[in-house]
Amino acid sequence: MKRILNVVGARPNFMKIAPIQRAMQQFPAEFQPLLVHTGQHYDERMSKLFFEDLQLPQPDIYLGVGSGSHAEQTARIMIDFEKICLERKPDLVLVVGDVNSTVACSLVASKLWIPVAHVEAGLRSYDRKMPEEINRLMTDAVSDYLFVTEQSGIDNLLKEGIDRAKIHFVGNVMIDSLAYFLEKANGSPVLQQFELQPRGYALVTLHRPSNVDEPENFLKIISAFEEIQRHLPIIFPIHPRTEKNIKLFGLEEKVKSLKNLKLLPPVGYLDFMQLTQKCKFVMTDSGGIQEETTYLGIPCITLRENTERPVTVEVGTNEIVGTDTEKIIALGERILAGKWKTGRVPELWDGRAAERIVEVLRKG
Repeated sequence: MKRILNVVGARPNFMKIAPIQRAMQQFPAEFQPLLVHTGQHYDERMSKLFFEDLQLPQPDIYLGVGSGSHAEQTARIMIDFEKICLERKPDLVLVVGDVNSTVACSLVASKLWIPVAHVEAGLRSYDRKMPEEINRLMTDAVSDYLFVTEQSGIDNLLKEGIDRAKIHFVGNVMIDSLAYFLEKANGSPVLQQFELQPRGYALVTLHRPSNVDEPENFLKIISAFEEIQRHLPIIFPIHPRTEKNIKLFGLEEKVKSLKNLKLLPPVGYLDFMQLTQKCKFVMTDSGGIQEETTYLGIPCITLRENTERPVTVEVGTNEIVGTDTEKIIALGERILAGKWKTGRVPELWDGRAAERIVEVLRKG
């Protein structure tokens, strides 16, 4: 039996690990999956919501590292996770995504000669100012199993000299969770709760430091929202840091004056999925939401200069716009005029990526 430590650190990781846990549990004689929550992002109410929504078991191991600078957080995770590895002696450490927990746990495991599996390997924005890009590069460099969501991931890894035998094109576990819970999400009362009509609102998520920690960029985005909210309501479940910076940068009065911009507290996974699939379009700086909107066929405006998920632009419903106020407004108007591209679901985004991952691990 293989003892596997499945690592989560931040909320996007929960959606990725849930289908993998379920798939491993289909083979109780072969796998002993232990869920490790580093506590990198921890809000008790939100974590409880996500664990319940995704039907995840409570973590077997909770490190509780909390927040801090990138160096502090990564170091704390490494120190605590090394103790867990020495105590539990896993046969494999499985990490997902690109957060600090991903790189910290993969480095610890590789130095202890424990094989590492990286889910969502090979994604590249080619912007090394993004902490996530450094995390992706470092994790892939030490991983033994590289599970890829799209063709660009294979191309990037081969270009970096990764052995082709380590690379496995399996599809997208984020889409596994989306497909699995879509029917359940339809039962969410969130539209009625906030008096929203299907296709009658735009949805926003905004949290990246390049957008919300930079006053000039933040103001340009808010100015675009000012115009778009004249045409339809904008629903904005707000990240705590984003909310803090609205006050810090003196944008409170401007935001309050936008009568059709509705700030919501963070919502659970099922509520957010319902908001996404019923909206007119999404404006976001999140990687995962670019993928979810492509699967759902919802127009997506990405408020970044680049994306590590190019398939969402090449075949999906996503467009990259950056933070230029006029360009954001123009794309919003194009969607409202019914002139957006249709898009299609990328190869192997069929809700079965976790099954393919487990099949590879069974053979390995």
